[in-house]
Amino acid sequence: MRAAPRTGPDRIAAVGYGTGGAIALEPGRDGVGLRATGTVNALTTGRPVRRRASGARCGPGIGSEDPITPPAQREAFAAEMRAAGVDWRLVVHGGALHAFHHPPVDHPAVPGVGHHPRHPRRARHDVVALLAECLPVAE
Repeated sequence: MRAAPRTGPDRIAAVGYGTGGAIALEPGRDGVGLRATGTVNALTTGRPVRRRASGARCGPGIGSEDPITPPAQREAFAAEMRAAGVDWRLVVHGGALHAFHHPPVDHPAVPGVGHHPRHPRRARHDVVALLAECLPVAE
């Protein structure tokens, strides 16, 4: 992607929701030089950052009631980011379940998964703000 003619090689970020967000976190763990990683409902741990991610910023957003990312996993993620020297933030959306951003996921057979009426817009705003901070547009 860095070699594409219209790509600014120092202006690459990764964004993803759910599984896509978990995938977006991985290049940052490998130290490939992303400017930012913004995710929603994706906070994986278990494979630590290989190299210090110089200049990269990480901004995941998760639901406070998400059973897939309980408080212990949040703490493990925070410890990983601190150890790697990453400029990071974690936004925890109060009262939100896993996949809170996606209305069709309300399903009684899948506990801990469900849409939240306010937080999808807030999460999207957080990702856009992270990108604006890390990839400012020259005027």
